[in-house]
Amino acid sequence: MSKDTNKETKPLAVVTGGAGFVGSHLCERLVKEGYSVISLDNYFTGSKENHVEGVEYREGHTKDIAGHIPETPSIIYHLGEYSRVHKSLEEPEVVLDLNIVGTLAVVNFWKTHGCKLVYTASSTKDDMVSKAADGTLGKNLAPYTWAKAINVDLINNYGKWFSLPYAITYFFNVYGPRERAWGNYGTVIETFRQNSIQCIPHKVNAPGTQTRAFTHVLDTIDGIVLVGEKGSGDGFNICAQDVCSIKGVAELFGGEIEVKPQTKTSRSAQASDTSQIEQLGWKQKHTLKQYVEECKQ
Repeated sequence: MSKDTNKETKPLAVVTGGAGFVGSHLCERLVKEGYSVISLDNYFTGSKENHVEGVEYREGHTKDIAGHIPETPSIIYHLGEYSRVHKSLEEPEVVLDLNIVGTLAVVNFWKTHGCKLVYTASSTKDDMVSKAADGTLGKNLAPYTWAKAINVDLINNYGKWFSLPYAITYFFNVYGPRERAWGNYGTVIETFRQNSIQCIPHKVNAPGTQTRAFTHVLDTIDGIVLVGEKGSGDGFNICAQDVCSIKGVAELFGGEIEVKPQTKTSRSAQASDTSQIEQLGWKQKHTLKQYVEECKQ
């Protein structure tokens, strides 16, 4: 897509969840790419500390997107959803509000304007990648995983029913600068990093051998921007090819490890096939081990 540096002719990108961890990196990248960028965020897990220069921030729920954004965008990046598996079992009504009601409004906003939609789905939808110890398929682990799977079906169908341009990406345990550690919505890598700094034991849910394909945020942003520019349809996995167990992550950071009881959503995930996104020019540039070593310096 051509990106003129003249303000009047810049393409407009809307990023839901633009004040979040991944969303803030995406906003920053899009500004550098020459877009005008509007972020819509309700600050449920986002933070004004993540604001980046050149982005217009609007505060509100995605279910009210049409009222908050009267402009017609060139592209929508929909990242603004609830994104914790285990915690979602405690608050399914919050998940349904943000990920079903909110996303339906975003989808109808997309239909109204006829622009391209890039949706960030969850790797847990892939049954072959994610199964709980009891054999539960990934998409049925929790309200979060179920809602994300439903939304993939919704967007695929809207794209077909109404001939709308779209692409669906899958994120895999994203880590990197601006991660959140505190509270129930913290991420594993940043939590362990903070533990290491403060000499706090790492709490690892049993058995500890459950694996993840941890993927650096900058690799993730490279992927979603490529998909926004060139991708069409479903199945764009943005996934590191090296995997590590949760206990292994704790050992990389060093320090005491405290094993906690296994949870209902405990699962292992392996690296997923990235051939579809590699055809667009994507490749993994960062590894978790390198990141942890940088954090120790």
